Amino acid sequence: MLDIKGYLVLFFLWFISTILIRSIFKKPQRLRLPPGPPISIPLLGHAPYLRSLLHQALYKLSLRYGPLIHVMIGSKHVVVASSAETAKQILKTSEEAFCNRPLMIASESLTYGAADYFFIPYGTYWRFLKKLCMTELLSGKTLEHFVRIRESEVEAFLKRMMEISGNGNYEVVMRKELITHTNNIITRMIMGKKSNAENDEVARLRKVVREVGELLGAFNLGDVIGFMRPLDLQGFGKKNMETHHKVDAMMEKVLREHEEARAKEDADSDRKKDLFDILLNLIEADGADNKLTRESAKAFALDMFIAGTNGPASVLEWSLAELVRNPHVFKKAREEIESVVGKERLVKESDIPNLPYLQAVEGYDIPENSTILISTWAIGRDPNYWDDALEYKPERFLFSDDPGKSKIDVRGQYYQLLPFGSGRRSCPGASLALLVMQATLASLIQCFDWIVNDGKNHHVDMSEEGRVTVFLAKPLKCKPVPRFTPFAA
Repeated sequence: MLDIKGYLVLFFLWFISTILIRSIFKKPQRLRLPPGPPISIPLLGHAPYLRSLLHQALYKLSLRYGPLIHVMIGSKHVVVASSAETAKQILKTSEEAFCNRPLMIASESLTYGAADYFFIPYGTYWRFLKKLCMTELLSGKTLEHFVRIRESEVEAFLKRMMEISGNGNYEVVMRKELITHTNNIITRMIMGKKSNAENDEVARLRKVVREVGELLGAFNLGDVIGFMRPLDLQGFGKKNMETHHKVDAMMEKVLREHEEARAKEDADSDRKKDLFDILLNLIEADGADNKLTRESAKAFALDMFIAGTNGPASVLEWSLAELVRNPHVFKKAREEIESVVGKERLVKESDIPNLPYLQAVEGYDIPENSTILISTWAIGRDPNYWDDALEYKPERFLFSDDPGKSKIDVRGQYYQLLPFGSGRRSCPGASLALLVMQATLASLIQCFDWIVNDGKNHHVDMSEEGRVTVFLAKPLKCKPVPRFTPFAA
């Protein structure tokens, strides 16, 4: 007699055999698909072609098959645009057809059923959230309200760099410090707190948010092989729900603390307002056609924690690595800063507009429910747009008759460079990200000399790792040697 495990094995053998036979003998749909690899294996799709880092593998396929390719990942149709022209076709010409984001198992579980700005389906409520982002949550007025937080965190970051490096005697693992720095800015803006020895609540939240990011970036078979979705063979369903409950408990605690503080304060209260206060104002607003739900408020805060920490930290680590290995670029950037700011004060956000060099640092059938990827990694290496694409040349972004302005737009109108996406679903936090990254990088250039390899050479390993946020494969280690101390007593 077979035990229950034996029956289960027989069932799965029968089930998988049935799927394979149906896949082999299924009458193919008559769709004019973009070109791609010729052999798609049942259940696996084109997985054998995607064994290296995914963005690199797709780039190699685009070199062979063209700027718009089609691959199967499991049973999922994926179309990849690898040129500025095809990106524009998708993000502008045919924008409305591609406005929805693919809803993965993790994103549905972790973002309150896709109640956040990033994953919510395109429609009336998404337009409502977009308007709130532009006019309330991430408006110029709101960003200006938090300018002193950002400036004080840059100063605190510089002091910490001097302390932990022993004034340039010890190497510093920059990724760890940059993530802490960007996270402190975001947590102070959102909830009025930062991570320190006296406050481990923020440290716990940061740890849980990191778990969310890892789950969102994990490869889940259920996302690409339909019948495996309810089976949860990798156990991600349980992990997603456990992590969501931890996040929700923390978000609810912060919301309740703010509600209690608001209930006690009077009109003359000097309590500093943060983004959770703005979210509560919107939740409590009367007479609106659409109201911000409590779930959407928590999901938006989660978006901010995730996007506002790793993304800017990654860009800063890459930028600093390029500057260290290209001393002539570093020297030019510092000279520009000193010509604008002088040598008596720290560079500020308000100086950034006067630092252009620093700022520089098609007719196919697309199957329904396909996932569309814009390969900005491939576009950034296209010799049709960029001469010597892999050389670090910030001056390439200064093409303009006006030396004080950059012609190349990074907010979605210049399809050769799309760091924040483009179109209706481009990143609403682009202005905040640019302020944080540019002010931090300018201060690091102004206040320190940077030494790698004990000064023997300027070599930095620029290989990358494969995650949702692409960091250097080996964290950057430098000795920051102070040269200017703006806050010296």
